[in-house]
Amino acid sequence: MTTPPSTKPVDLASPWGGVGRTVDLDGPVHWVDFGGPETSQAPPIVLVHGLGGSHLNWVGIAPALAEHRRVVALDLPGFGLTPALGRDTSVNHNAALLSRFIHEVLGGPVVLVGNSMGGMVSLLLADRRPEQVAGLALVDPALPNPGARPDPQVAATFAMYAVPRVGEMVLTHYNTRFSDRQRVLGTVALCFADPSRADEDVVAAGIELAAWRRSLPDPEAEFLGAARSLLRVLRGRREYDRIMRDLRVPVLLIHGTSDRLVPVSAARRAARLNPTWRTAYLDGMGHTPQLESPEDVLGHLEPWLESLESAESTESTESRG
Repeated sequence: MTTPPSTKPVDLASPWGGVGRTVDLDGPVHWVDFGGPETSQAPPIVLVHGLGGSHLNWVGIAPALAEHRRVVALDLPGFGLTPALGRDTSVNHNAALLSRFIHEVLGGPVVLVGNSMGGMVSLLLADRRPEQVAGLALVDPALPNPGARPDPQVAATFAMYAVPRVGEMVLTHYNTRFSDRQRVLGTVALCFADPSRADEDVVAAGIELAAWRRSLPDPEAEFLGAARSLLRVLRGRREYDRIMRDLRVPVLLIHGTSDRLVPVSAARRAARLNPTWRTAYLDGMGHTPQLESPEDVLGHLEPWLESLESAESTESTESRG
């Protein structure tokens, strides 16, 4: 097993009230505790980032959510401040790791909030371990979109990622040719409909994180392992559709109408598969609306969370009666 880097940024999320922690799940897993009121009886919120993301993807909404219930965000192996250290970075493995994290760190059911790949990981867990999931909020999740014409740049990039050796060569070239700032701003340009909405403090923290990740021995393999597994799930559309159609936990689907990575048509298709889902489509927002327009996301997420608490309270009263 590879030895992790000896130094790392400490508490990158501290400007947003987050405290960095580590738990051993067959290797270190970095997570951030945003706190919450000690009197809250509501299930805690677990924030699950997307491909190439980290806990920093959630700093725009985590402080507001933590005013009412406990909020944590983890870095999946191969991302953020969690090096893979030989662990599988596939979405299926990370769904299993997320289950262990919930059991060992939080000890009971949670509300999962997942963006992009994190939405897929959360869906896989909700299907396999529904007793661990009190609710599921999907923010521009990775979804199949059969028959639709993808964004040409996105399609070309993921086509190269899928090819052995080609993906590694492309990523190595990209990571050595461009500075950390250029790479972070490139991600913003891809994931935001309007890059000018990016918070400079979040960008600066992302650059610091990118510099630390360059110290890892093989970050390209970690990223590509996750990317290729995500593509396999999307290609196995029938099973993924079955998961969405049969899901019985409460679901809120939030999706930006200007998402280049997962077009809004994919979200509308997913919502048709399961009409019990609550949906919100954000006009002019891209793939990470929780960073691009946190207030809009909170405007839908917070009332939905309140409805979950009301339902939980009603069920508890009826069970006592």
